[in-house]
Amino acid sequence: MSLTGYAEWGVRFWLLLVNLIGGILMAADKGRAKRGAWRIPEKTFFVIALLGGSIGCWGGMYLFRHKTRHWYFVLGMPAILAGQLLLVWWLKTHIL
Repeated sequence: MSLTGYAEWGVRFWLLLVNLIGGILMAADKGRAKRGAWRIPEKTFFVIALLGGSIGCWGGMYLFRHKTRHWYFVLGMPAILAGQLLLVWWLKTHIL
């Protein structure tokens, strides 16, 4: 396998991992909210999304019905995903 093949698999693994973490954190925070326990800071969700976990965070929001009343999550997560998709498209058409 070539170096680019390894890099591609590394990116795929990273995206899978970070999206799983985003969804799991949404589920964990929802559970903590119900129990009145210490919560995961909101900026953590945005950092995870910016690191490539926007699909996991956005999916977790609606799967667990969590953070769906906060406009900055409802608009922010899809905006991050759209920006990431545009970046991938640009990289594919201009560089890769």
